[in-house]
Amino acid sequence: MTSQFTARCRQHSRSVEPLDCARCSVRDLAVCAALPPPAADALERHVTSLELQANAELARAGQPCRHAYSVTSGMLRLVRTLADARRQVVAFVLPGHFVGLSEHAVHRHGVEAVVPSRVCAFEIDGIRDLRERFPAFEHTLLDRACRELDDAHDAMLLLARLSPPERLASFLVRLRRQMSIPAHDPRMALPMGRGDIADHLGLTVETVSRSFTRLREQGVIALPDPHHVEILDPAALHELASALH
Repeated sequence: MTSQFTARCRQHSRSVEPLDCARCSVRDLAVCAALPPPAADALERHVTSLELQANAELARAGQPCRHAYSVTSGMLRLVRTLADARRQVVAFVLPGHFVGLSEHAVHRHGVEAVVPSRVCAFEIDGIRDLRERFPAFEHTLLDRACRELDDAHDAMLLLARLSPPERLASFLVRLRRQMSIPAHDPRMALPMGRGDIADHLGLTVETVSRSFTRLREQGVIALPDPHHVEILDPAALHELASALH
């Protein structure tokens, strides 16, 4: 990790922390799990752990792609600002997921922390070397890319065809799946605010709030507080979300 990168970390409310892969709580979920033990242990020499404050900017759209990131705690958002200054939250990135690996020379999206988060920063050249040396690692990255492409296709249909309550239901179903929440557990956290959800679903904040209220009044969900939701009627939620298919 260069001194220039470290200085930029501090500037954007980030701090560099010592890396300890053995204590990583999401190691089995991350792409690192595809590496054999000796290679995974050696990875610590080429990766830096960054701690981010809420809303800290990890990468800016248009910046050169020098690093890719694996989220180990918290949540990131991928953001694109349109020419007319409208903001689109393209995706939310959860622990165990990878972001920033692309064949593009520059970042196509801004990468920001939704809540206090921690990421492992990989140098792009180092990842290319690992892809060449370990086919299982390459296969894991390809599998993740295919799943992200499927999610992107779903998001396109969501924005084009679904009503606001259907969009919200689809978002909740997809987020539960990404968080690997068991079907028997009705609770789920919503780390992002209503503004982030609105910018992700192509709605206004007011419409998102009305959609939450409508689902609550229909007995589909309960809202203990703005950052938590309980699924009271999973079948009804999935029926709304299934309008996507």
